[in-house]
Amino acid sequence: MASKKQVLLNNLSIGGGSKISVQSMLSCDTLDKVAVFCQIDALINEGCDIIRLAIENETALDAAKEYLAYSKVPLVADIHFDYKLALAASEAGFSKIRVNPGNVSRDKLKNIIACCKKNNTAIRLGINGGSLEKDLLKKYGISPKALAQSALENIKIFEDLGFDNLIVSIKSSCVLTTVMANRLLYESCVYPLHIGITESGFGEEGILKSAIGIGAMLLDGIGDTIRVSLTGDPCEEVRIGRGILKALNLIDCIEVVSCPTCSRCKFDLLKVASEVKKMTKGVDKKMKIAVMGCIVNGPGEAMDADFGVAGGGDNKAVIFRRGQVIKTVAFDKIMEALNEELFRKI
Repeated sequence: MASKKQVLLNNLSIGGGSKISVQSMLSCDTLDKVAVFCQIDALINEGCDIIRLAIENETALDAAKEYLAYSKVPLVADIHFDYKLALAASEAGFSKIRVNPGNVSRDKLKNIIACCKKNNTAIRLGINGGSLEKDLLKKYGISPKALAQSALENIKIFEDLGFDNLIVSIKSSCVLTTVMANRLLYESCVYPLHIGITESGFGEEGILKSAIGIGAMLLDGIGDTIRVSLTGDPCEEVRIGRGILKALNLIDCIEVVSCPTCSRCKFDLLKVASEVKKMTKGVDKKMKIAVMGCIVNGPGEAMDADFGVAGGGDNKAVIFRRGQVIKTVAFDKIMEALNEELFRKI
């Protein structure tokens, strides 16, 4: 599943069977050191594994040297047009730099590769519709075929220059284009793939586009790092990214399942489910807890749950483990009973 080759960013391994990492990008002014330190801390607290920041000039690079010393997770320098900044970022100690080969001449790219090879700096090779080669645009337009072909051609350039410390990314704001392009690329690429839907927007629409696109690729076994690209607070990107991994059982976590309710439900199921979520926040253990409205869809339908609750009659609910009822409690004692079960398991 996922890529065959493994790339190291400090002590974090990407690809080659490693766990899928979640990344985001600083949105604050990178010259505002207090804001940067706060945002780095906030992202790490949400579970961010890799943080990228834009390096626009030498002043930004000088400031970033302090962030490199401060951050507990790998930092990635985002470089676009100035190849000298790419060289300086590698020399400064960034574990990875992000470059778009379409924005850098071949000779300058050779210099970047030589420098990164010397410093053991990984390169994220980023391809998007705005930087496609003219011949590919003419032949295929902005399409999955063009994006995948561009990535493969650029990979060959790196390999011909003796460089294979690569992570590859092809993205589009179109879910279908991105998914199809990555499927084509995956067939011929051994390098770790960074996936996401770029410029997905904000709010519900952005979340849905990202969840559908990233989820589809992960279900195909495609993707070693992910970013949910949302307009707004980058911490939200990490929360949604980890949520996608949780939904696919790709990280150890507590899964709380609950039924949609009907007239048979006689207690406040939404309140109980919400309290269970709060109770289990931050517990990194693989476990399923079920909050079910009634006996009809309770222990039997949720028999794969480690434990759970199902509503009954006469102000009573049953607590069950793996489908077997273990006790009956009053509605106002549900959380106490579930809390007991949680601590028994952990």
